[in-house]
Amino acid sequence: MTDLPASLRPFVLEVLDGDSVQVDRVGEIDFYRPGGTARTAAILFVHGGPGPAELEATPRDWPVYQGYASAVARRGLTAAVVDHSLIHGLDQLVTAADQVEAAVGVLRSDPRVDPDRVALWFFSGAGLLAGEWLDSRPDWLRCVALTYPLLATPPGVDELVNAAEVIGKHKDLPVLLTRAGLERPELAGPVAEFVSAGGTALDIIDVPKGHHGFDMLDHTEESRAAVTKALDWAIAHLGEDPDDKGKLLVPPPAAKPSTRRTAAAAKPAAARPAAKAPAEPASQQVPAAPTTTATPTPEPTPTPTPAPTPTATAAVTPLASVGAATVAAATADTPAARVVAREHAAYAAHDLEAFLAMYSPTARIEMADGTELKGRRFLREYYRSRFDAGQCKTEVVQKLMLGEWVVEHIQAYDTDQMVPMLALYRVTEGLIAEVQFRV
Repeated sequence: MTDLPASLRPFVLEVLDGDSVQVDRVGEIDFYRPGGTARTAAILFVHGGPGPAELEATPRDWPVYQGYASAVARRGLTAAVVDHSLIHGLDQLVTAADQVEAAVGVLRSDPRVDPDRVALWFFSGAGLLAGEWLDSRPDWLRCVALTYPLLATPPGVDELVNAAEVIGKHKDLPVLLTRAGLERPELAGPVAEFVSAGGTALDIIDVPKGHHGFDMLDHTEESRAAVTKALDWAIAHLGEDPDDKGKLLVPPPAAKPSTRRTAAAAKPAAARPAAKAPAEPASQQVPAAPTTTATPTPEPTPTPTPAPTPTATAAVTPLASVGAATVAAATADTPAARVVAREHAAYAAHDLEAFLAMYSPTARIEMADGTELKGRRFLREYYRSRFDAGQCKTEVVQKLMLGEWVVEHIQAYDTDQMVPMLALYRVTEGLIAEVQFRV
């Protein structure tokens, strides 16, 4: 086992046999689903970074994250592991933040996930991404867990939101820190500051003899107990009863009273980083032709086909039938159309975060006047004032679908006058990647 790179070493917990776990790969996200079809709470596992120079496998294929996710699914919840760009370096911090935000949107929109019961679990370098969530505190976020986190942005990297500055801001948000007793000095200091700032708002699991990456490096009873306690904690705060079949090493903590969450403020735009930091343990959305009311596409009226002449020797398919079939195919519902419809619904509801969640982090939007927006953060800046002012009304007059494309004839009422235009959406891997508006 010691000959293996740290990232490929086994998870410290044996994932016990139980109900089957279904693993689905959707873009950069792996879903781990329990048996059955009921909607469940969900946990998104967010790996750290940067990683080794030459990776043999991306983090979602590392045994440690497969182990965490499988353990959650066997307990009856949905788990997801997202690959993001932080593994390639801290200069990718902003991109990684967008990718994690997009993954949250995909997870919450999954039909087998309860969108109001989601937890985020950050590891190592991903601790730098946690501050924005501790600060904004969406009402669906039931708890946040951090395991051996990096909490101080290294020199040369512009930070996002510092977790130590916002811990405890939302008193009803449970936060768990699992800290390694043999942590690297450059990580241990900021963790101590985080603990001091968190006070009673922070639950802590200590692993006195654990190293950074103990859940794959230190195969001890202490490590197994710590991981088990953390899993129990997260599952309890998602409103689930811990397993009573003796599969866990320690009993679950008493569940805290459920508190209705208050809506969070929009997340602040982040600065662009660039630099390096400790390596991992060796171990969109656009002026989406928002919609409020869709006008059904009128059914084509077949043109009567003249009866064949007596001399006809072969049956001929009526031209009108061919035309009707073509129109039906172009107006039939498609996966891309369903994504665009969800974006429209969020636009009409003035729900900025739900609207942005339907876009790729690198989405490109070309406005009717020729200006271009690229990336979810620029979309947020562009649309925030419009959403706040309630300027979000668009009617879909007609639409056509073909593969990953959705083309709509819309009437926009974002100003005092109605403006007719065409909106062309391209959807890839369940998110809007491109939008073009034409007048």
